[in-house]
Amino acid sequence: MTKHERVAVVTGAASGIGRKISEEFLREGYKVVFSDFNKENLDKVISENREKGFECHGVICDVSKEEDVKNMIEEAVKQYGRLDVLVNNAGLQYVSLIENFPTDKFEKMLQIMITGAFTAIKYAFPIMKAQKYGRIINIGSINGVIGFAGKSAYNSAKHAILGLTKVAALEAADSGVTVNAMCPGYVDTPLVRGQFADLAKTRGITEEEVLEAVLYPFIPQKRLIDVQEIADYVLFLASEKAKGVTGQACLLDAGYTCQ
Repeated sequence: MTKHERVAVVTGAASGIGRKISEEFLREGYKVVFSDFNKENLDKVISENREKGFECHGVICDVSKEEDVKNMIEEAVKQYGRLDVLVNNAGLQYVSLIENFPTDKFEKMLQIMITGAFTAIKYAFPIMKAQKYGRIINIGSINGVIGFAGKSAYNSAKHAILGLTKVAALEAADSGVTVNAMCPGYVDTPLVRGQFADLAKTRGITEEEVLEAVLYPFIPQKRLIDVQEIADYVLFLASEKAKGVTGQACLLDAGYTCQ
């Protein structure tokens, strides 16, 4: 089967990393289902890509709700007849010390980033296993292999993603389905730069000092990762070239975790 017959579903696809990944799949010839909870952004992205001649479909989905996730997977199959790639990208960030961290926000973040991924895999597996082919890429983080003060919910979710990835990879290993976690370092997106104010506050510095004082001392290459690098790695993991790669935390972090 050629890439032009492949179907990819990406969550959190209306902005940032998710949008970039989705649009790279389109450029590679995939049919893509963009999933997001923000209808306005989603409609805009779908319209822009259809105007360019790409075949894509939008599904409103709150990944913390199982019925929404189930509908997303069913809609992809209804629209295109199969499901070849699932990218669990939806996520959010909140920075606070544990004693000040709202419990409801902690729970919501885990629902979105780990329960949402679990539910999507749960409904994608029967389809992919029946096809004897599938690629699942969970968007993890270096925060899944290290700790970072102020990120109790995010770290917990991303550590959990690695465990889920390993179990899912084992359960699908004989079915032509691979499951991996793409684990970026600090990526140059509005989500990351939006953390600078909180990072500055928790460390008593200015926002302008965050890169040099908080992040760059831990990044040997002294740079943020570009979203294109993430998309390129995800496309590799979705390809035939990566058929022997499964159950892995695939780090792309400019050397962050080398130290």
